[in-house]
Amino acid sequence: MLLALHLITIATMLKSALAPVFSIFPAKPRTPNFVYQVLTNTFTHSPPTVRQNASPDTLTTAPAPQLPPTSAYIHLPFCRKRCHYCDFPIVALGSSSNQTDDDPRVLNYIQLLCREINATRVEFETSPSLETVFFGGGTPSLVPPRLVASVLEVLGMKFGLSSNTEISMEMDPGTFDSKKMEELIGLGVNRVSLGVQAFQEELLKVCGRAHGLNEVYEAIEIVGSCGVENWSVDLISSLPHQTPEMWRESLRLTVEAQPTHVSVYDLQVEQGTKFGNLYTPGVSPLPSETWSADFYRTASRTLSNAGYNHYEISSYCKDGFECKHNFTYWKNKPFYGFGLGSASYVGGLRFSRPRKLKEYTDYVQNLENGVVDWCGNDTFDVKDVAMDVLMLSLRTARGLDLRSFGEAYGGSLVSSLIKAYKPYVESGHVVCLDENRRALTADELDAELLDENRMERRLAYIRLSDPDGFLLSNELISLAFRVIAP
Repeated sequence: MLLALHLITIATMLKSALAPVFSIFPAKPRTPNFVYQVLTNTFTHSPPTVRQNASPDTLTTAPAPQLPPTSAYIHLPFCRKRCHYCDFPIVALGSSSNQTDDDPRVLNYIQLLCREINATRVEFETSPSLETVFFGGGTPSLVPPRLVASVLEVLGMKFGLSSNTEISMEMDPGTFDSKKMEELIGLGVNRVSLGVQAFQEELLKVCGRAHGLNEVYEAIEIVGSCGVENWSVDLISSLPHQTPEMWRESLRLTVEAQPTHVSVYDLQVEQGTKFGNLYTPGVSPLPSETWSADFYRTASRTLSNAGYNHYEISSYCKDGFECKHNFTYWKNKPFYGFGLGSASYVGGLRFSRPRKLKEYTDYVQNLENGVVDWCGNDTFDVKDVAMDVLMLSLRTARGLDLRSFGEAYGGSLVSSLIKAYKPYVESGHVVCLDENRRALTADELDAELLDENRMERRLAYIRLSDPDGFLLSNELISLAFRVIAP
């Protein structure tokens, strides 16, 4: 889903190391989510932090050279209006703006976006076709299909699209009908992320959402009647005035709608937003941190019992319906980002576009003139890459592959990491697994720690438990950072 991937410093995460998981991951461009902060923290060129101050002898192995990206994120920033929790770069068209075919703001932006894609230099010996494309925002479903087609055409000409490319689009209730849905499917859109957020009219109004509950049900009906099999529902927890009963109802109605994927995001109150001016986190009418944690546990239990796999900290899916595009991020693979405020990870360099339209326009012009060079130079900070791999891996149910991590960054680092996590293995927040993914008991781990060679042979993965390990992920990831860069 989403992911304009705007940049925030990693220090934001580290300074709140003992807070619950909810304080780590602020909002995505359209809805608050856990993933966003991890990605934005990871993709930041910031002032020196604990990473740069580490001993140069901590890690000695260089990461593998970067491969060409096979994923592209496309930011379409248009919304009918700004939601009360949103502090990301959008273009508000007006609360009643559903007809955008001739809106010059949309036309001009799409032209600018296509210019950026065309001007992007590809400096790889081989350039494989794109395997995933994600239209995020904003509200991409406000953009006319013919303009979406022009973007896909430029992407195909520049990079190529594979025959089974996953093409995802964020869509808000009330911004599309069956005709638009069918046209988008005809263009190749085969995955929909539906921004429901809540199944209570009063909560939608509190959030400043442009849609109401009737439009939610209409959108679900359209997605089903048009035969979209791969579709996700987005929900937000910890909203103002939200009660446990409301949250359980939203989860129940989501399960009844039978999406193949569900994303659950916890509200983050950002400075400069309407919510930031009105509310203080943890203070009524916002839920307490205890309630927020209970919301997360309730979602994990309810969706797991309904047959959804909790494959990533904020993501649940039926078998085979994981979001392939988001796995690009979890696996720390390179990707292109295009559009206002988006970020790329290419050639070992993470780079963001300007958040304001005027500066973004200047950026595209400079790119066309050859002034901007963002394709990377194969210069890697090994500690940075190790931390990125660890942080992103621990967001997933699969966890961190200790053997490949050890091969890249040293077996002694793996040993130090396991020793640091030992108390959390005993408390049940961290799970150590063998190559058959069988969990080791604390006593078995003690025995392994006595013989590092034996430990390296037997230990294959480490992951956070669901849900309590995920809830403590801020502290656990920060602890790992201190191991990598003491």
